[in-house]
Amino acid sequence: MQKESKANVSGAPVLSVKDVSYYYGDKQALDDVSFEVLPGRVTALLGPNGAGKTTLFSLITRLFDAPIGRIEICGLSPAEVGSRALAPLGVVFQQPTLDLDLTVKQNLRYFASLRGIPRKEADERMGRALDALDTRERIGERVRALNGGHRRRVEIARGILHSPDLLLLDEPTIGLDNPTRMAIVEHIHRLAEDDNIGVLWATHLFDEIEPDDDLIVLDKGRIVARGRAKDVVKETGAEDLGAAFKLLTSDPHEGVAA
Repeated sequence: MQKESKANVSGAPVLSVKDVSYYYGDKQALDDVSFEVLPGRVTALLGPNGAGKTTLFSLITRLFDAPIGRIEICGLSPAEVGSRALAPLGVVFQQPTLDLDLTVKQNLRYFASLRGIPRKEADERMGRALDALDTRERIGERVRALNGGHRRRVEIARGILHSPDLLLLDEPTIGLDNPTRMAIVEHIHRLAEDDNIGVLWATHLFDEIEPDDDLIVLDKGRIVARGRAKDVVKETGAEDLGAAFKLLTSDPHEGVAA
């Protein structure tokens, strides 16, 4: 897909999180979190349950606003300009959100109409997105008839249909078998590189993170490590990412080295 974003051309961050803190009553969920996601890069967000990953995604998607700190998507703050700042954003939620009784094409056309994409252009984009995920042959099937892996690929195709600059993935491979998971991991990395999309991928599975990926390790609402995944491992002196995670976090049993 052809990219048009000036942020991507310039290499400026597609996501900037600056000094963000968040509280649920007296309980602090995020504590002075700052990081950037760059175009063409996969940034993995790794952390135990309760580390603050879901809260962070809720703030980025503006499910609620961050009263402390600043979030910018391609240089625009959702808190300041509202939904206009979310236009460059694609999201794949952990829970499936496709209409099971509609076909793949109908689901994608409906999403395209919400984005104001004309039908002819939507069909062209749909074909390219499904081709990228090896799922075009399923376009006429009802989603209910698809297996979990193909449903996930359709959700990802929907997330990139409007050529986003930033793609958020919240545990997108949960419940899938290992070969399907790794195929999706490969596709996402290829999409990031080929389409210059910045990807923020929340996961708890170490094998979904490649050595050259950017990595953020979140624990108890604070960033405890950041950098290239291979460099984080090296800095901890651990043998692999799983061992590094145990050293960095308070819950050494959370990650899975599948």
